[in-house]
Amino acid sequence: MKKTELIFIPAPGASHIVSTLEFAKRLLDQDDQLLITVLVIKIPSFLFVDSYLDSLIASQPRIQLINLPEVEPPPLEIFIKSVEYYIYEFIRSCKPHVKNIVSKIVSSRSTAADSVQVAGLVVDFFCLSMIDVADEAGLPSFMFLTASAGFLGLKLHLPKRHKQTSRAYRMSDPDLFIPGFAIPVSPRFLPNAYFNEHGGYSSAVELAKRFKRVKGIMVNTFAELDVKVLEYFLGDGQSQTPAVYPVGPVLNLKGLSHQDFDLAKWVKTKKWLDQQHESSVLYICFGTVGSLSARQVKELAFSLEQSGQKFLWCMRVPPSSDFKNPEEMLPQGFLERIQGQGLICGWTAQVEVLAHKAIGGFLSHCGWNSILESLWFGVPILTLPIEAEQQLNAFWMVKELGLAVELKSDHRSNGELAMAEEIARGVRCVMQSNSDLRKKVKQMGEKARKAVMKGGSSFTSIAQFLKDVKGNTLNQLSN
Repeated sequence: MKKTELIFIPAPGASHIVSTLEFAKRLLDQDDQLLITVLVIKIPSFLFVDSYLDSLIASQPRIQLINLPEVEPPPLEIFIKSVEYYIYEFIRSCKPHVKNIVSKIVSSRSTAADSVQVAGLVVDFFCLSMIDVADEAGLPSFMFLTASAGFLGLKLHLPKRHKQTSRAYRMSDPDLFIPGFAIPVSPRFLPNAYFNEHGGYSSAVELAKRFKRVKGIMVNTFAELDVKVLEYFLGDGQSQTPAVYPVGPVLNLKGLSHQDFDLAKWVKTKKWLDQQHESSVLYICFGTVGSLSARQVKELAFSLEQSGQKFLWCMRVPPSSDFKNPEEMLPQGFLERIQGQGLICGWTAQVEVLAHKAIGGFLSHCGWNSILESLWFGVPILTLPIEAEQQLNAFWMVKELGLAVELKSDHRSNGELAMAEEIARGVRCVMQSNSDLRKKVKQMGEKARKAVMKGGSSFTSIAQFLKDVKGNTLNQLSN
């Protein structure tokens, strides 16, 4: 039987790489005639993903990793003006190397005795410039979207809006009517890049225009979570939208190792958690690289101390600050006063924390991976987004799905503070035992687990994607 090969190109971020490769593993689990080659774009700040990649290769002989040659990064001035535009330009500069490697793969497969058929490229949305490579090679392109179905709606809306205005968004703009959203969305919930006139907005538009050029979009969500928006994309009259496959939640439930991970501290932390009552501890974390300003740290600390709430706070120093360690940002004497009430830690094993019976709530930046992990383990979220699409995620969870508590859904790293009193109110709400929210989140967690099991909605959606990929391959062979 002829084998099929897919070439994956994930974006060079930890959450993007891990989610993409976990999805690749799902495909292999459902198709023993599938091979996957991953073109890895590496950047120094995510070197800790190396150990994950090494273990993946050791356990998955049908996955081949190819590290792309290093490229000259864009000028630092671009990074200062717009991180998103910097990433866009950096990935686009890798295109010649990708073209060369894809050409060699396709050529070698066509002459090989085992007759492996390359069926297409699967790219991250940050890597949509690589569609040009697929077109030149005569291959279909697909996208694995590591974000929410709500974010997909925003991206599909963006080019249409750009035709009407041809300018970046402004906070004073009217509310948006985004495909798949039941509620109009205020501009304050949009990513920072959409307001950036130094390449951020233009790069977002250029990527969004390419969404409709792919043959299919695999979204890291599941049908039971995003019923309405998926009905919109899958319903009649949406012929201009590529095929949409809900394939999640795609999670790495083993967690990642990290250069800042301290095993001795984690053992101490876990021992402390083991001593706490069920659902009594608030977990506080803002992602792989997220951090709060010193002023916001103090407001959060005051709130926790005054409330007496048990907590585990994964705390990091902002990259641009002069602080050498997180403790310097805390109010004087705070660590002594909260002895027994809570712990401050650095990098920790988030999946293991959320799985622990003591965790009753999650104060989160609302990164999509963190949201899916919290749902998987039935832990309700209190929203404090910082950057990227996190504001939209917070809006999606609070306003559209009713699966989170709003502290601030439109908060930004350089924006208005969440004050101690409102933090305390939010914490009390998210930690309330036997609340309707807690029951609803736990029920959604059960649905998430069923979705990925054999016969579940996401399992079936993956099977359909594989069928469509192979159907396209047969069409290629017959032409």
